[in-house]
Amino acid sequence: MKIIHCADLHLDSKMTANLNSKKAKERKIELLNTFTNMIKYASDNDVSGIIIAGDLFDRNAVSKTAFNTVLQSITDNPEITFYYLKGNHDEATFLFETIMLPDNLKTFSNTWTSYRIGEHDNIVISGVELSKDNSDKVFNELVLNNDDFNIVTLHGQESDAVDKKDKTEIIPLRSLKNKGIDYLALGHIHSFKEESLDKRGIYCYPGCLEGRGFDECGEHGFVLLDIDEENKTFTREFLPIAKRILYTVNVDITDLNNSVEISNQIREELEHEACPPSSLIKIVLTGRVDAFCDKDVDYLLKQFDDDYYFVKIYDETKLKVSYEDYRLDESLKGEFVRGVMASDKYSEEEKAEIIKYGILLLSGEEV
Repeated sequence: MKIIHCADLHLDSKMTANLNSKKAKERKIELLNTFTNMIKYASDNDVSGIIIAGDLFDRNAVSKTAFNTVLQSITDNPEITFYYLKGNHDEATFLFETIMLPDNLKTFSNTWTSYRIGEHDNIVISGVELSKDNSDKVFNELVLNNDDFNIVTLHGQESDAVDKKDKTEIIPLRSLKNKGIDYLALGHIHSFKEESLDKRGIYCYPGCLEGRGFDECGEHGFVLLDIDEENKTFTREFLPIAKRILYTVNVDITDLNNSVEISNQIREELEHEACPPSSLIKIVLTGRVDAFCDKDVDYLLKQFDDDYYFVKIYDETKLKVSYEDYRLDESLKGEFVRGVMASDKYSEEEKAEIIKYGILLLSGEEV
């Protein structure tokens, strides 16, 4: 039996943190399309079930298009059973309460709910939605049959220790060890993570289907479980499906003198990363540069803006001032530099900034 484990889809996200209104709208549609593409994969590859481990939607004000796309995708694929557990962003799920749920959409609540499936009736999917009212006791209430193949789904932050002040949405792994769990299907962390739970089982975060910001760089997709019902063993595979990948590319421009040299260095780094044209790129300039380095970020942005879906440049360089050039200079510039360097009011970085702009002003240049 094949089962997909996905989470943190955040459908109908605003997508405006980096993008203009046109591209934000386009990305919202792409998130929906990636969701339907996952279901098409399931239909084409004899997948029996899809576990959505929380945060199907991103906010409570969900568009009709987003909600209807989800609902229609479920009803159009009756051969696939959807197991939907709400996450901390799923305020819009009240919409499901206004309709008759499709027979192939199974939900969970704030008490443990289990679904027994498979030809041998020995695969069990259990889940509970965490809240401040149940987080103190819910993990001790989980009872599983060791003779079954047990999948448990939860949405929250895994932890070996529990914060006594706030246990809401915290999943204490130590409370789930040695309970007969074969696969702990989690949601909440937006990147893929898989580790051992105990001698028997593993826990896994599939990550989100599409990266939405530069804190979600890299490949994104879902996990495919292939379960041998007779032997109660399984294999799993992470399958990338995102239409676009986000990259953060650090470019050290130490000792470069002008925007042309910097542009060439950026291009070299991008070629090394092999970022496809469909990518969203954040270029971070690092290193130490001379105070009078020609570093025009607008110029640099224009060199790459047409090469990728989206590009932005962050300048995190630090200034390098050649103080020795002015140490014996008897000009006003020399006096100024020596005066700043002798001061104990400023940090080295602040002194570099003051000297840079002071010399520009003394040279009659526009600041």
